[in-house]
Amino acid sequence: MKPLQKWAAIAGVTALSVIALAGFAVAVYAAWLFHDMPDAGDLQDYRPPTATRVYAWDGTLIGEFSRERRIFVRYDQIPPHLIYAFLAAEDRNFFEHSGVDVGGLSRAMIKNVGNATAGRRLEGGSTITQQVAKNVLLTSDRTVGRKLKEAILAQRLESSLTKQQILELYLNEIWLGYRSYGVAVAAYNYFGKAINDLTIAEAAYLAAVPKGPDNYHPIRNKARAVQRRNWVLGQMAEAGWITRAQAQAAMKEDLKVQPAPTRAQYRDADYFVEEVRRRALATLGPRLNEGGYYMRTTLDPRLQSSAREALMEGLERYDRRHGWRGAWGQVEVAEGWEAAALKKSPPSERRAWQAALVDSVSGGSVRVRPAKEGAPGLLASEDVAWARAGKGLSAGDLVFVEPAQGGGYRLKQVPLVNGALVAMEPHTGRVLAMVGGYSFSLSKFNRATQAKRQPGSAFKPFVYATALENGYTPASTVADAQISLVGAKEGEVWSPENYNHEYYGSLPLRRGLELSRNTMTVRLAQGVGMRKISDMAVRTGVTDKMLPVLAMALGAGETTPFRLTAAYAPFANGGRKVEPHLIELVQDREGKTLLRADKRECPKCGSGFNGEESPRLPVTGQQVMDPITAYQITSMLEGVVQRGTATQARVLGRPVAGKTGTTNEYRSAWFVGYTPQIIVSVFIGFDDNRSLGSSETGGVASVPIFIDFMQEAMKGVPPTPFKEPKNAKFGYVRGMREAFRPGTEPKPVTTPLIPTGPIPYGQIAPTAPGQAPPKRDPDLTGLY
Repeated sequence: MKPLQKWAAIAGVTALSVIALAGFAVAVYAAWLFHDMPDAGDLQDYRPPTATRVYAWDGTLIGEFSRERRIFVRYDQIPPHLIYAFLAAEDRNFFEHSGVDVGGLSRAMIKNVGNATAGRRLEGGSTITQQVAKNVLLTSDRTVGRKLKEAILAQRLESSLTKQQILELYLNEIWLGYRSYGVAVAAYNYFGKAINDLTIAEAAYLAAVPKGPDNYHPIRNKARAVQRRNWVLGQMAEAGWITRAQAQAAMKEDLKVQPAPTRAQYRDADYFVEEVRRRALATLGPRLNEGGYYMRTTLDPRLQSSAREALMEGLERYDRRHGWRGAWGQVEVAEGWEAAALKKSPPSERRAWQAALVDSVSGGSVRVRPAKEGAPGLLASEDVAWARAGKGLSAGDLVFVEPAQGGGYRLKQVPLVNGALVAMEPHTGRVLAMVGGYSFSLSKFNRATQAKRQPGSAFKPFVYATALENGYTPASTVADAQISLVGAKEGEVWSPENYNHEYYGSLPLRRGLELSRNTMTVRLAQGVGMRKISDMAVRTGVTDKMLPVLAMALGAGETTPFRLTAAYAPFANGGRKVEPHLIELVQDREGKTLLRADKRECPKCGSGFNGEESPRLPVTGQQVMDPITAYQITSMLEGVVQRGTATQARVLGRPVAGKTGTTNEYRSAWFVGYTPQIIVSVFIGFDDNRSLGSSETGGVASVPIFIDFMQEAMKGVPPTPFKEPKNAKFGYVRGMREAFRPGTEPKPVTTPLIPTGPIPYGQIAPTAPGQAPPKRDPDLTGLY
C-alpha cells in the first residue's frame, strides 16, 4: 500500500471512529437527558394545586387552606376576551402550531442578537404549550438540555391533550404576582372581580403580567404596566380579536387596582376556622392544602359574630373591674412620637382601637392624640377616674383609645384574662359558633377545645342525673349539713363546705341543684356511688376517664368547654348523646362527597310525592339516659335560672335551663345554659390558672356573657317550652310541678300544705307555708 493510501485509510478510520464516538456520546447524552422525562399523558388527569375553600352553612366564605392561592376554573368558564389577551401577549399562533412555533422561535433568536448586544434580557420564544411543560413537568433551569426537553415534551402534550385543555392548564397554573396563581385569583386580588366581570383593559393587564410581575407592578411601576397593557391591546386588535375602537377605548382606561391582595371573606371565625383546619388535616391529610375541596361547615355567621363580641366585651368588663394597669409605653412628647406609638398594634378584632399619646394631664381632664387618624380630644371622665384609681396617666404615656359617641375618646386596655364560648345545636351536635379566646391575633391557643379545666359545679347535673337513674326521684330529700370524710391522703380529712357556710337541712333534689349545695351533692354522690357517676360522665362525653372519688362530684375532674357543651345535649334532646362536629360536608372539585357528618340514609328522600307518608329519618345518637331523667334535670336547671344561681338570665324572658360553675379559689367561672334550640357554654379563666379574684363566680363573670349572646341569638325565635316526655307522670313536691317515671310519682294528699296549682313561670315557690326559700349559694365548690 502506497504511503498516501495508507494515510488516507488511517484518516478515514479515525474520522469514522470520531463520528462513532460522537454518535455514542450523543446517544449517551440523550439517554441521560430523557431518562427521567415525565410522561405527558399524566397531564390528562392533572389539576394544579388549588385552595380548599371553607364556607359557613349559609354559603359565606370563612376561610381557605392552600399552599398556593389558586381557584381552578374550567376552560368554558373563562371569558373569550381574557383568553385572547393571553394569546396576544404570549402565543398568537397557539391554535396553528404543534407545540413549538418555529417561526416565533426564529424571530426570537434574531431579536436576541440585538438584545445580547444591548445587554437586554434574552427572549425565550416559548409557546404556551412549552410554558405548560416547563411550569408543570420541568424545572426552570436555563440550560440547553432543559430547552430540548421542553420542546419534545411540548409536542407530546399536543398529542395527548386538546388545545383547550392545554390553555386551561396554563391559565390556572401561571404565576401572576400579587399572591396570585391562575387568572381567577388574580382577577380578584388585582381588581376585586370575578373573571367574567373583567373589562378588556383589565384582561389585557393580566396578560401583560407574566413577562415580569415586578416589572409591571400596577402601583410601583404603573407607567410601564400601562405601556405593556396597551401593547397587548394593540396585539389583540391586530389579530382581529377586538376592534380598533375597542382597543383605543381600553387604552384610555386608568389602571386601578386594590392597594393590596384581599379576600372578601368573613373575619370573625378565626378560632373556628383553625379548628376546622386541624380536624380536616387529621382526616384528609396533606391534600387538604392543594385538593381544591369544597368544605361546608356548621358555622352560623350571625351567631359567630355575636359570640365573638359577647365574649370580648365580657372579658373587658371583667378586666375593667380589676383596675387600670397603666400605659403600655412611654415616649417624649416631641416630634416623631408617632413611630414609637405605631410599633404596637391593638387586637385586630378591635378595628376601632388605635394607639394614642397622652398629650397632657390637667386637673380632671386628660387630652390624647391618636397616632394615625383623628383629631386630639379628651378622654371620657369616667375613664379618667378609672385610670386614676389604678396606675394613673401622665404625659407621654402610650395607650389605646376608641372614638366615643358624641366626641372625645374612651380609654381601652387589652385584658389579661381569657375565655371561650361554644354554641351548639342539642339535637344534631352542629357547632353554630365557637370563640376560643379574647383575640386570635394575640393568641392562637383555642380555649374552647384545648384548655382542660375543672368545671366545678357545672358538673353537678351529671351527679343528679345519675341519682335519678338509680332510685332517686324529685321527691327524694338529702341532708344539706356539714360532712367530714377521709381525704385522698392517709390521715387527712376532707370537709367540703357550702359557699356561704350555711346549711339548710333536708332539701329535695331540685333545691339542692338550684342552690348548688356542695355538702348535699357529696352526700348524694355517696348514696349513688361514684363509680356510677364516673360512668355517666364518660357516657355523656364529659371526659374519657374519671377517677371514682367523691371530689369529682364537685367538678374536680378536667374537661374542655367544647366537650362540656356536647355533654349537656342529652338533657335538652331527650337523653341522646350527640357527636359535636364543625364540618358538615367535604366534596372534591368534581363534586364527589369525601366526608359527610350526617351518615343517615334516606333512599326515598329524592323521590317525588306519590301520596304515601313522607320518609322518616332515623333518630341518631346513643341513648345515654332515660328521656324522663333528661327532662327532670332540665326542669331543675330551669329552676337555677328562675330561683337559683343564674337569676340574671331571667331577663331573656323565655324558658332557659342552665348551671353555673366556680372552681376552688375562683380559678375558673362557667355557665352552661340552653333553650330547646341551642346550648351555650361560657368559660372564663386565666391561661396560667391563677385566681380570678374574690367573688368572681360563674354567675358574676359568665352569665352576663351568656345573656349578651342569647339576646342576639334568640332574636325572631319565639319562646318555646321544653318538650315533656309522653310517658312521664307529674306531681307536686313543695309546690313545684315535677316529672316522675310511671309508678314513682307521689300519691296525692287530700289537704295539701300548699297550693296545688301550677306556679306561674318565674315565681318563687315557698318550701312550706310562711317559710322563705333558702338563700342562693354562688356555688363555689370548696374543693380540697
